[in-house]
Amino acid sequence: MFSSTGPYSVVARSMLNGALLALEELNGDPEFPVELVPAVINPGGELARYPACAASLLAGRSIRHVVGCYTSSSRKEVIPLFEKHDALLWYPSHYEGFESSDNVVYTGAAPNQHIVPLLDHLLTQCGRTAWCIGSNYIWAWENNRILRQAVVGQGGSVAAERYFAVGETDFSRVIEQILETRPSFVFNTLIGESAYQFLRDFRTMARERGIDQPREIPVASCSLSEPELEAIGGDAVDGHLSSSVYFSSIASAANRAFVQAYRRRFPDGPAMSADAEASYVAMGLLARALAHAGTDDIAQVKSAVTRLRLQAPQGEVWMDEDTFHAYLTPRIGRSNRNARFDIIMEAPQPVRPDPYLVWNSSRYDETVRPARNLKAVS
Repeated sequence: MFSSTGPYSVVARSMLNGALLALEELNGDPEFPVELVPAVINPGGELARYPACAASLLAGRSIRHVVGCYTSSSRKEVIPLFEKHDALLWYPSHYEGFESSDNVVYTGAAPNQHIVPLLDHLLTQCGRTAWCIGSNYIWAWENNRILRQAVVGQGGSVAAERYFAVGETDFSRVIEQILETRPSFVFNTLIGESAYQFLRDFRTMARERGIDQPREIPVASCSLSEPELEAIGGDAVDGHLSSSVYFSSIASAANRAFVQAYRRRFPDGPAMSADAEASYVAMGLLARALAHAGTDDIAQVKSAVTRLRLQAPQGEVWMDEDTFHAYLTPRIGRSNRNARFDIIMEAPQPVRPDPYLVWNSSRYDETVRPARNLKAVS
């Protein structure tokens, strides 16, 4: 269940591709005991359509497991239906945390795996004055709340927070305000076309004022990915910071195989992304859990998935049995002119998910180290 059309379709199509790639690989393995038959549905990026789409799968087709949703607002719209029908949503996207549903398996990054390491980097390397701009829904609200607490707690300040409707593309006035304020960095939680246009316009307006925007006022995000860099294009593609558990430039045999397989299967794109990898992981874990459980009963499938370890493109991934969030490897990348990311920091091992930030402070020095000998995929 992915919005392959609509304002954030670039990422959602890469997510659908990641899920289908995993499914096809498993179906193509004669030794694998389960055959997966996909039912694909497209809510079109319209929040009001998600419940009807979920109901058509869960009630109309009696499906019990769904890989899907990109935005937190869409996830929260459909969770009551999964609870009603005793079904399981495999949610494959980074998110703001502060949620743990018995009917959701979270394979994307929790806040301690993306925003916490990014904040450490920004506060130590860029400065302590933040400007927050985001799409007007829970993803932006909660991430900005976490950022505000961390920045103020370390003696910094948040110059402003501004929110815009999903799909908004007129940012000229807010960009003027940012350039007048000259914060240490901009924390961007805009999504889809809104984010792409903001980054284009911000670069252009800064250049007109003689400002080296990537160096003087860097933009940082917990969601910017490779297909979005391609959508931004032009002179605004480089110099952006992104915190993620996956970049296509990871230098490992498993990731090279994933990138090659993805490109062969989807030569017209969109490029692979962290959310595409999380969807690939979700489908891989779901299929293996079904095989181990020998049933689609969600209690038995959830029990089975906690006993699995998956060698994913990002590295080893497994589920935390207390929260049903994944152990993942945090990384920070800086975008380059090739619309890819140079990895500048990474955790030495997968990090336990902490969706409620119970165990983690704003410091992350014990698990994040400078990356060495890592280059972007050309």
